[in-house]
Amino acid sequence: MVHGGGGYDSDFSDDEGGGGSSQHGGKRAREDELLQKPFQKGKQCKVAHRHVATDECDREEARNRRHHLISMNAFDRHNKFVSDYILYYGGKLEDFRRSTAKDKRDLDVVRENHRFLWRDEDEEDMTWEKELAKKYYDKLFKEYCIADLSKYKENKFGFRWRIENEVISGKGQFLCGNKRCEKKEGLKSWEVNFAYVEQGEKRNALVKLRLCPECSFKLNYHHKRKEVKVKKKPGPNANGDETQAKKFKRKSKQKRKDKPKHKKRRKEYSSSSSEDSTESEKDLESEGEADGPSESEYWKGPAPALEEKSREEEFDEYFEGMFL
Repeated sequence: MVHGGGGYDSDFSDDEGGGGSSQHGGKRAREDELLQKPFQKGKQCKVAHRHVATDECDREEARNRRHHLISMNAFDRHNKFVSDYILYYGGKLEDFRRSTAKDKRDLDVVRENHRFLWRDEDEEDMTWEKELAKKYYDKLFKEYCIADLSKYKENKFGFRWRIENEVISGKGQFLCGNKRCEKKEGLKSWEVNFAYVEQGEKRNALVKLRLCPECSFKLNYHHKRKEVKVKKKPGPNANGDETQAKKFKRKSKQKRKDKPKHKKRRKEYSSSSSEDSTESEKDLESEGEADGPSESEYWKGPAPALEEKSREEEFDEYFEGMFL
């Protein structure tokens, strides 16, 4: 096709233009090959397959889920797994709850293995349960007991040892030993032969109680128990009273002996009575000297110093009436 004289077209314009674009594209491809690193993957010129997209999505979801689980504690993680299991497989939440029927606290273990009195036979085969009960037993105070007298008409009583708080408050010693009584006046001490059944075996124990008059009546409702009383020590004046009574008896006997029964025998017994009187006077003087110092001895020198009692002896005398 031939154009006019004023045209800008050329017959070789298409060939030159097509050759330039191909050279430019080849140059760019060579540059890309030079700039490409050996571990770098090639550019995807096509749309990715659906499987590749799903795998990449699953991988990203797993990464997010892992970070979420790591941020949770063990209990929340466990609850999430359980809820997911019920959501996907069905069921009830009660099926996953742990049975608490066989659960035991320390108090339950002590109750099962407790002994009112531990013997050498009980300490042969010691388990950790028995050791725990024995450790609790060692902390109890076994001087006085606390009693349960609610079934006294049936002749049934319950006894236990005191704990530390009861010892501090005086319960069972300065207060009535009945667990439902708080009286302080008129307390009496009793010894009771406590017969009980423990671990399928009958046992006996002699225990002490401090009870008020009303609770003492309940304790002795069926038969009288033994009451513990304080043994009073003889005072310093007791010996003096006894010696004076003995002297009075001896004098009365001697007077009876000295009186003559018949007038005829006065002369015969006059000599013997005088001798007896002198002997009796000597005996009285010797007894007086043995009982204590005479009046002349008081003026010979200062009185002997009395020995002072130690603090332990004073405490013993003070607590003598408390610990029976």
